[in-house]
Amino acid sequence: MFENRQQALLPRHKFYRRLARSTALGLTLVLVSLFAGALGYWYFEDLPWLDAYLNAAMLLSGEGPLAPLKSAGGKVFAGIYAIYCGIALITSTAVIFSPVVHRVFHKFHLADDNFS
Repeated sequence: MFENRQQALLPRHKFYRRLARSTALGLTLVLVSLFAGALGYWYFEDLPWLDAYLNAAMLLSGEGPLAPLKSAGGKVFAGIYAIYCGIALITSTAVIFSPVVHRVFHKFHLADDNFS
């Protein structure tokens, strides 16, 4: 997916295309996670869609749910979803920023090779 250290630095327009693809993939992961969370809160806690979305969004952003949990199924879902949200947040951040980090490291390696 990325060029190795023997290859030249990717041209800027191709880098922007790679960054756009990574951003789209990361945002897709966030949107799918948000939809799954809203669906779970709607199903297990019988919340209206807007409240289910709000609880899922708050948990996905690291804030925590707003509505008190009433059912045992809802509590189990919220626990599993909270663990998943932590992993999804880290993963989506890594996917979005990996082209930038790779480009910076690649640029440093090219500069080191010129001085050797």
